[in-house]
Amino acid sequence: MRKFFLSLMLVLSFAAQAKEAPPAAADPALEKRMLDLTEQLRCLVCQNQTIADSHAELAVDLKNQVREKLAAGMSDKDVINYMVERYGDFVLYKPPVKGITWLLWFGPFLLLVGGIAVLVVKVKGRGAPTDNVPEEELKRAASLLKDANTPKDKA
Repeated sequence: MRKFFLSLMLVLSFAAQAKEAPPAAADPALEKRMLDLTEQLRCLVCQNQTIADSHAELAVDLKNQVREKLAAGMSDKDVINYMVERYGDFVLYKPPVKGITWLLWFGPFLLLVGGIAVLVVKVKGRGAPTDNVPEEELKRAASLLKDANTPKDKA
């Protein structure tokens, strides 16, 4: 009986920590528009997730703001522009290609090309391994190899 009460208390403690689901818009079309828009916006906390995918408090607040703006009659483009005005192009999950984001878009490719160029220069810069060995050392090595390869008499 004691185990039963302990198990019951354990289950009830987990239930007490559960959170309520966030409120959805009464209009399913509005909710779909909100979800489509939040798929285009980056979570400013997680940075590698969209607002729709994130459960961070800021992402939840931004989802609610998008929902409110759409309910107030703003178009999708107006909501996106509002978010960009407040948070900059970084809030867009796919920021536009322009002067300030050029390095963001093309930087990885430039680093790759630069790395390949450095690799090619290093590999071409290597000479034959005998370039720095004096001639007499090469002759001595050749004679040692020749002596090592000649069969010895077994007597």
